[in-house]
Amino acid sequence: MLDLLCIGHACYDVSMAIDRHPGPDEKVFANAMNLSGGGPAANAAVCAARLGGKAGFCGYLGNDLFGDLHMSEFSAEGVDTSLLIRGSDPSPVSQILAKPDGCRALVNFKGDTPWLAADAVSLPELPKVMLFDGHEPELSVQLCHQAVAQAIPTVLDAGSLHKGTEALAGMVDYLVASEKFARQWCQTKDMGKALDELIAISGHVVITLGERGLVWASDGKKGQLRAFDVDAIDSTGAGDAFHGAFALGLARGMGWYELLRFASATGALACTTLGARQALPTSAALNRLLKSG
Repeated sequence: MLDLLCIGHACYDVSMAIDRHPGPDEKVFANAMNLSGGGPAANAAVCAARLGGKAGFCGYLGNDLFGDLHMSEFSAEGVDTSLLIRGSDPSPVSQILAKPDGCRALVNFKGDTPWLAADAVSLPELPKVMLFDGHEPELSVQLCHQAVAQAIPTVLDAGSLHKGTEALAGMVDYLVASEKFARQWCQTKDMGKALDELIAISGHVVITLGERGLVWASDGKKGQLRAFDVDAIDSTGAGDAFHGAFALGLARGMGWYELLRFASATGALACTTLGARQALPTSAALNRLLKSG
């Protein structure tokens, strides 16, 4: 049985480190470059596998060079791809520019690649936890209904407000949202108010705030957690790492505070290396940070 099944987006990332963002009609030179697979649900699956979990990915990749490269990475990381669908439409590709302060700019190309249909896959066995990023809305809603019917815990990586996250936000057990999503959904910059509004639609809510940590509401209680102190180089994939670790922690039966620290430390370490996939930590690195923090 899988510890978690991650449903959603897989792409290929071209990450470059630059000293400053280019101005209009300006050429700048990168001082580093990384090439790797990416995508929120795909990175979450790799993260969980790297931390010793049994993880699977369900989504789409094209029968092209980028799809082949990504499949090789999944195989090397031990991610189950039996529910991954390949076809003639292109694999999505992302160009990422990482700045010296750890922030990034991202351009994604998907072309006309369609969403997977609601009946695109059938599950031979249910995982312990299902994680959705909302980028396969039709299939994700169907699988979420199955999970709810079988009392399988569900997690939403709500990075921004779009069709998939809007549909799933009120369905999942654990709504783990970015500050961007919270502002978009709740139309407020006050994360206390956003927390109150989101907990009304989901049983457990976490709003991640980057270097400012996170706020949460669960079982009638509220709280916050500071971020781990790391030297940030590139924040790409930090949210993916957080969600993958969060879902894995649920599958392992962690208590709430232990779960939040586990996910927060994983997300922090993902900021310390250029690129998302390369920065996903090992259990050894994660344990060192947890002990020091």
